[in-house]
Amino acid sequence: MSNDASLAVSSRTVNDYLDCLQVVMVNTTLPANIGSAARAMHTMGLSRLTVVDPKLPIDETSVSHAAGGNELLSSALIAPTLESAISDCQLVFAASSRSRHMPRPVVTPTQAAKIMFDFIDAQAALSADDSNVDTSSAATSNKPNIAILFGREDRGLTNEELAYADYHIQIDANPAYPVLNVASAVQVIASFIFAYAQTHTQTADSLDSDTSTGVQSTINVSLRQQWDEPAINQQQLQQLTQRTTDLMVQRGLANSEHLKSLPSRLSRLGSRLQLDQKEYQLLSALIAKLSKD
Repeated sequence: MSNDASLAVSSRTVNDYLDCLQVVMVNTTLPANIGSAARAMHTMGLSRLTVVDPKLPIDETSVSHAAGGNELLSSALIAPTLESAISDCQLVFAASSRSRHMPRPVVTPTQAAKIMFDFIDAQAALSADDSNVDTSSAATSNKPNIAILFGREDRGLTNEELAYADYHIQIDANPAYPVLNVASAVQVIASFIFAYAQTHTQTADSLDSDTSTGVQSTINVSLRQQWDEPAINQQQLQQLTQRTTDLMVQRGLANSEHLKSLPSRLSRLGSRLQLDQKEYQLLSALIAKLSKD
């Protein structure tokens, strides 16, 4: 990493990191829970809330439960679909209390925070390594967009929704009943992120050191390090998944009536590869050529 890149990373504040994160609540039933989540976010320094297709709109009960988070609540975005809410996100996490049919890597809240912040640092370093970038603005240029998904009060996120995530976050809880209220889950995960942010910003020149932050990795995951191009976003990943699926059907490698878990497996493969923009263009061009021939 160059000196300019190191300066850009070390100059980041807690808010610089937290501003890259958005909480996405999917299909919530009770407006009060949206308000409680806003309060929890505000307490832990998070400021970006997106609500996907809520069953009831934000109302007076949301406001009353938001307390000091009213401003955050008033600026919340309402998205019609999960796809539209995370289309420009390069990294997606999902809160899940149990394993699913098509699992993603499962991380603790602290491990999730480390993955998030290492990713943000890598993007900042990428921007600062550009010879024409002013290092005084490097901390905010090429700003990543990271989403944390939270599901419905009664059944969480569906398998299809969880498949959008690169990682699943699980909170240690009573195995007999590990399910938290959605606002409580937001509070717990946000508190771990905030705590990690304070430690991370105080540890200069230790961007990928577990020992300096007291974090011990208990899973074997591949983290994006110094890519020479920005990461693709979720919209591009899903487009690539759909184009690959269509090509396989066209070439007789898959049955359009019986795709089963093929799209989910292709999506998971894309998450594991951690494609950048140039690689996305290369694969898109290859698929387009094979589709025409």
